[in-house]
Amino acid sequence: MAALSPFHLAIPVNDLDKAREFYTKVLKCEEGRSTEAWADLNFFGHQVVLHRNPLHKGHSFASIVDGHSVPIPHYGLVLAWEEWEQMADELKKAGVTFVVEPYIRFKDKKGEQGTMFFLDPSGNALEFKAFKDPAKMFAK
Repeated sequence: MAALSPFHLAIPVNDLDKAREFYTKVLKCEEGRSTEAWADLNFFGHQVVLHRNPLHKGHSFASIVDGHSVPIPHYGLVLAWEEWEQMADELKKAGVTFVVEPYIRFKDKKGEQGTMFFLDPSGNALEFKAFKDPAKMFAK
């Protein structure tokens, strides 16, 4: 069975208005259907639904990867290399605070990738990455 969209994700947010503003203004996601309790977003071609949960506290754990404290859980996307570079520049200009600043992993090796982590206003962790050679995304 083939999926129509690569994924659908429901995200808890403690302040729907702040989350809506972040996702639509900073990440430039288009808003679809919504109510006072949830909002559908076009998250780069994928369906993400922000669900209001006033008790949500955001991520609460981190794992050390390459000496960086990587928030768990996290979600995000793999972008084309140029799009990733552009997004990193735009996020910096927008004043986004990074949990892990944009950097290159596995430089000049199989699986070379750019990665960055930041939080939405509800403390949900996002990772955006890009592979220098997308065909090597799962290379060992």
